[in-house]
Amino acid sequence: MKHSPECTGFESPLGLDRRGFLQRFGGGLGGIALANMLQAETGDGLHHVARAKRVIYLFQSGGPSQIDLFDHKPKLTEETGKELPDSVRKGQRLTGMSGNQASLPLVGSPFKFSQHGKSGQWISDRLPHISKIADDLCIVKSMYTEAINHGPGVTFMQTGSQFPGRPSMGAWLSHGLGTMNRNLPSFVTLVTKGKGGQPLVSRLWGSGFLPGKHAGTRFRPDKDAILYLNSPKGVSSEGRRKMLDRLKDLHELQLERTGDPRLETRIAQYEMGFRMQASIPAVTDLGKEPDSTFKLYGEDARKPGTFAANCLLARRLAEQDVRFIQLYHPGWDQHGGLPGGISRQCKETDQASAALVTDLKERGMLEDTLVIWGGEFGRTNYCQGKFNSKNFGRDHHPRCFSIWMAGGGSKPGTSYGSTDEYSYNIAENGVHVHDFHATILHLLGIDHERLTYKYQGRHFRLTDVHGHVVKNVLV
Repeated sequence: MKHSPECTGFESPLGLDRRGFLQRFGGGLGGIALANMLQAETGDGLHHVARAKRVIYLFQSGGPSQIDLFDHKPKLTEETGKELPDSVRKGQRLTGMSGNQASLPLVGSPFKFSQHGKSGQWISDRLPHISKIADDLCIVKSMYTEAINHGPGVTFMQTGSQFPGRPSMGAWLSHGLGTMNRNLPSFVTLVTKGKGGQPLVSRLWGSGFLPGKHAGTRFRPDKDAILYLNSPKGVSSEGRRKMLDRLKDLHELQLERTGDPRLETRIAQYEMGFRMQASIPAVTDLGKEPDSTFKLYGEDARKPGTFAANCLLARRLAEQDVRFIQLYHPGWDQHGGLPGGISRQCKETDQASAALVTDLKERGMLEDTLVIWGGEFGRTNYCQGKFNSKNFGRDHHPRCFSIWMAGGGSKPGTSYGSTDEYSYNIAENGVHVHDFHATILHLLGIDHERLTYKYQGRHFRLTDVHGHVVKNVLV
């Protein structure tokens, strides 16, 4: 057997027939990755019955303030201007941006909170549209992480590690579950156009040490959704097909000689590119959507690259059975000017986020589509910099933050976990990033401890060596 020079310890299945492949890799990785790549449509070979077939992850990059959106804290508001008690801080580290402040004055949310739906979910008035779907949401108020800065924090949420180089969640699912549509990538990434904030780099949707074909394919809001997808002038579809056939023959000859799994990836990518030439223009063309759709998502959905347009495109991709659809919307890093800044962010995301859930529900797709909304950490209950109750900022806060899920087997109309009266520490039912990942995989029919990949002498998984399924957020 040949070994990949970039994946020491990777055992290539080349040279084995289908039966031998399954026999050799029938447990652990093979039980899920192979059986499902061969039988993706039926769902056979999963570790248990799946509640979700696909995921749409609305990642809010920058760290949305839980205090101003979902974690209602009346006492914090009452004590605005007072010093953060030592008994609450408990000596926990702060970032370099506020750690040297002589004073840490508390500041409550300037926004009004109300209860919504039959479930009575507390939601800020910055989110009037999300408030209307309160009974569809499972709001987890007790998320926590060790990452205190954006780079490690976002990487942790996306890959299960604070350090670069690990496969992203979408890549793990592509590897483990395979594709449900041979004409589209199993993992698609969309980034809001023209937004500032912390940089978003391709490793966040990369394949890490997994084969490259599992990396997320980024769709751009341009004439060519994918770079170099369309043939140059003078090159016909027939001519391109003949060229790819000859190139495939050459790659397969080399594959027989070397057993290099990268050649398999290269062949698969070329073939996928050819099929996407016909399928992508159809799925990315929003012009045929009725006016009622744009009324639901908001007029911004008519503008390619906006968060609203990406949410609508995510629904269309979900209809085509794309396995994992990742949206990124930066700009939530309000170290100053939070009241105005977070209001603008909510205006950009609120209607479309709620519309996506509503749209999926009306189409009968929410039941097997898991929608996730949230960022990499929360924000502090104290003011960063000089105190100003009307125009203030909040620093990074890893000790607690909020996310929400909808559909895909998550429990609707539920708030899970809680924080203390100051939204500084978790009071009960903490959910670590690894627990979050384990729960997502569970909803997709995967035992997180069994989806592994051997690399450099050890078996890796999305949840590393940690994680527990949070059963109380499941239907």
